[in-house]
Amino acid sequence: MKKRNVSYKTIGLAVFLLTLTLSVLLTTGFHFKDTTAANESNKFLPPTAKPNIIVILADDLGYSDLASYGNPVVKTPNIDALGKEGVRFTQAYSSAPICSPSRAGLLTGRYQQRFGFEFLVPQSTGIKPTPEQLQKYAAFSKQVGSSQEPGIEEEAFNKIRKGLPDSEITLAQLLKKNGYKTAAIGKWHVGETDGFYPQQKGFDYHYGFYSGLSLYAVENDPAVVNKHLPWALSEYAAWHRNGSNRIVRNNQDVEEKQFLTDKFADEAISYIEQNKNNPFFLYLPFNAPHDPFQAKKSDFDKYPQVSDSTKRVYYGMISGLDNAVGRIHNKLKELGLDKNTLIVFTSDNGGATYTRATDNAPLKGGKLSHFEGGYSVPFFIKYPGKVPAGKEYNLPVSLLDVFSTTAAVAGVSLPADKEYDGVNLLPYLNNQSQGRPHETLFWRSGYSKAVRKGDYKLYINERNGKQLLFNLANDRSETKDLCGEQPEKVRELLAALQTWENKVQKPTWPSRNNSTIEVQGERYYFPI
Repeated sequence: MKKRNVSYKTIGLAVFLLTLTLSVLLTTGFHFKDTTAANESNKFLPPTAKPNIIVILADDLGYSDLASYGNPVVKTPNIDALGKEGVRFTQAYSSAPICSPSRAGLLTGRYQQRFGFEFLVPQSTGIKPTPEQLQKYAAFSKQVGSSQEPGIEEEAFNKIRKGLPDSEITLAQLLKKNGYKTAAIGKWHVGETDGFYPQQKGFDYHYGFYSGLSLYAVENDPAVVNKHLPWALSEYAAWHRNGSNRIVRNNQDVEEKQFLTDKFADEAISYIEQNKNNPFFLYLPFNAPHDPFQAKKSDFDKYPQVSDSTKRVYYGMISGLDNAVGRIHNKLKELGLDKNTLIVFTSDNGGATYTRATDNAPLKGGKLSHFEGGYSVPFFIKYPGKVPAGKEYNLPVSLLDVFSTTAAVAGVSLPADKEYDGVNLLPYLNNQSQGRPHETLFWRSGYSKAVRKGDYKLYINERNGKQLLFNLANDRSETKDLCGEQPEKVRELLAALQTWENKVQKPTWPSRNNSTIEVQGERYYFPI
């Protein structure tokens, strides 16, 4: 082969051109990116890691129970931080003003009425009450305004299977099928018997209890402040760990001594550490601040200025919840997982005004009502780099959206054989989709119902004989009934509600009890 000689002139020209190119790039604004910090923050993540998903669900946490939602007394810096680092929603709704049905909607992304889950899963104490206990309970029910609904015998009612049916696909089942580890830590309350346990609904691991409430700690613990609520609906069932109130790990009984809010946080942190190298879905339904009212003394002592002992214990319980959320959030940051983790924080329904600890102001009513205070909830989404930090989103959204949003984040398609009522919120949060995520939203608990279309809401209580129309754009507190002024709007919303009701099922099990809730001096019935 013939050799080629490279002259010094050629080399000099190449050097000159390279220097010229670099000079042009630098003067036109091109910069070499320093990736050291980015690589450091992602050192725990494989290049194509699926995002982790954590859904934190508070229990009966009201719309105005957090500092970031206007509470002037309670201290919630850790929960509020999720809004500073993510999105805070001002018009978020649960799909029911009571815990059991709303959880069914959250876990499936579908109106729970589509599969007959309209009423509460009743608590199983595991103990047959004596005649004296039944008499005492009847007196208590009369005192708090609760009455048994006639129409079905006890034996027939007990034979009905109550919980999430096998026809439904939970978020855990969907994600597990697509490579996720799954855990539920906390309160379950969508089925208390075999066939409805968390492990039978897609969760690899469960720690918590099956019913609607359980003791946080033994009553004689000197580090705990207790407050009985003889005026509250659930007081009679709250102060024990019998039956479905017991604590279990993967369906095995646990003798738990630690304060439950702290224990659930410990379990969550342990699960995160064990699965830091796997994509995981952690469903974390705390029972705080649902009664029984028990606060750690250290949290109770944060509010010496609060003279009302009921509110002081309640605020202490919320502070305990806030501390638990902060510990979990910090663990994600410590492990370098927070940049690749979607965190959702919300509540299952509005604050329980019957406890006399909260009022959901400026909203009307509370849990067990279809006024705004009954199902308006605090709601945050944090997903670094994928949703804007510090954004406030002011259009109506639903907890049904959690299913579709998390499925989209995980890159998982929704099952094609079902109609989903939630939407993926990410395009709305990033201004990629215009308009409202939901033009119309529906609620129904037997004879108590509501429909919101645009800014108008129609409240219906057939047992009370009430039909009320509100314009929520300028009357979120629901002070002025517009039925007389806008009968055509009433007919429009009634027609929309009727169309929706024609598409859903009758309840799989009936309501056994009616409760009442006082709203601005008037008592409203509600089936549970």
